[in-house]
Amino acid sequence: MLQEHFAQGRLDHEEFTERLGRAYKARTADELATVTRDLPERDLADVPGASGSREEFAVAPPISMRDPALMVPWALYAGVNALCFVIWLILFLTTDNDYPWFLWVMGPWGIVMGVVTVGVLTGQRNHSGGQG
Repeated sequence: MLQEHFAQGRLDHEEFTERLGRAYKARTADELATVTRDLPERDLADVPGASGSREEFAVAPPISMRDPALMVPWALYAGVNALCFVIWLILFLTTDNDYPWFLWVMGPWGIVMGVVTVGVLTGQRNHSGGQG
């Protein structure tokens, strides 16, 4: 249930993590029930006759690695590095060259990709947090 509420935007990451920790530490059903007591059992926007429009209950989409701003560069990174590795492997198997030069492509580019990914995810979090 906590994951669903987190995905729906009712819980931020910090609150989700805190509640999840409390759920794992719960020893009784009452302790477990307190973790989700203040959260609705179902989406209030789907309740027939609920006051207000669906837009009133709209939440920001969850932050996702499936954003094309991340998927396209990561796919390109994977493809280029796979090609470099295959070329290196062919050279390794057919010559006496065993220097792993493909790491010079993979490493620095991987660091840049990590920084870009953190930037995009942070931007999504800031953008969705400002709409509430």
